[in-house]
Amino acid sequence: MKFVFFGTDDFSVTVLDELKRADFLPSMIITVHDSRQGRGLKTLPSPAKLWAQENHIPVSSDYSLLTTDYQLFIVASYGKIIPKKILDIPEKGALNVHPSLLPKYRGASPIESQILNNEKEIGVTIMQVTEKMDAGPIVAQSKSAPDALGLQTSGAKWLRKILAHEGGKLLAEVIPKWVAGEIKAVPQDEAKATYTKKFTKSDGLIDLAGNAFQNFLKIRAFDGSIGTYFMHCKTRVIIKDAKYEDEKLAITRVVPEGKKEMGYEDFLRGVK
Repeated sequence: MKFVFFGTDDFSVTVLDELKRADFLPSMIITVHDSRQGRGLKTLPSPAKLWAQENHIPVSSDYSLLTTDYQLFIVASYGKIIPKKILDIPEKGALNVHPSLLPKYRGASPIESQILNNEKEIGVTIMQVTEKMDAGPIVAQSKSAPDALGLQTSGAKWLRKILAHEGGKLLAEVIPKWVAGEIKAVPQDEAKATYTKKFTKSDGLIDLAGNAFQNFLKIRAFDGSIGTYFMHCKTRVIIKDAKYEDEKLAITRVVPEGKKEMGYEDFLRGVK
């Protein structure tokens, strides 16, 4: 079967790894253009492009290379809106891996938002891609309880990887059945749809006098993305790790602005 994979970041790569394990290799990978990254602002390829090169898969950022020869498009954390005229190319349409149980948590930050809301059911959805963001009919879903995902000791960075693996496995099960016409997509219930926003650095500010559990969820939610911090005497102190015990937030590791990472107790002694 000839299919094209649209993806960009590490989430995409994990999905590709699972597809490869199931003997599904894309005929082509479409990803974003090389971009300036890191402190040195070096021009670097996306993780998906590197994966394509390592696996000898043609890779491009050019839609004009897409033809009607492809049966299916797969989209996973591509990061760009795909025009309808492109989505209409393959006979079997386009399927997307989304890291939440749609219709809840559409939009830019489904993983962070599930943690912030202390969601009781976390999972992935395989859906058809339509013009409206994350609103396509549902093809399949997989659910997990947060406790089983270890969110007490890990955060969004870990959850993102777990859901990418789960999404890739589910996708590998779905693809042959979808192509064979054995699965029917079910429209989402728009009345139950919720939307997530794009978080900025300012959202990571922690009020140490605030609700301890909500602060803990915030630390876990922004792990691996914008991070969390508190202010001390006009100095930003980045929180690297924390625990929630006996209904109290216990910060364990911090990085005061301009200094190296240290234990929180060492930071407090330095303040005194």
